[in-house]
Amino acid sequence: MLTRVESQKKNSKKQEARSKTSQNLASCFLLLAIGLYSQNSQAQCAMCRASLESSGNVSQAEAVNDGIIYLMIIPYVLVALIAFAVYRMFRKKVD
Repeated sequence: MLTRVESQKKNSKKQEARSKTSQNLASCFLLLAIGLYSQNSQAQCAMCRASLESSGNVSQAEAVNDGIIYLMIIPYVLVALIAFAVYRMFRKKVD
């Protein structure tokens, strides 16, 4: 059976770990929110932009921009899911 002092130390360590984890999670969320927030992004490479501007088809250029942004978001979502899984594993170890 644990003594009262040992129990308090154990609880203190758990609270400290949770506090650090929640601070790290909040920082990651803030960084992710800032990174995903954009008003108007132009995500074309120079060659794609030149070929699309020469054709004069604005809707096709917008579609290419949307496709590039869609493909760019997928790795960020995967990294966020992996980070969440690691966070859950860490939290289970602490409890």
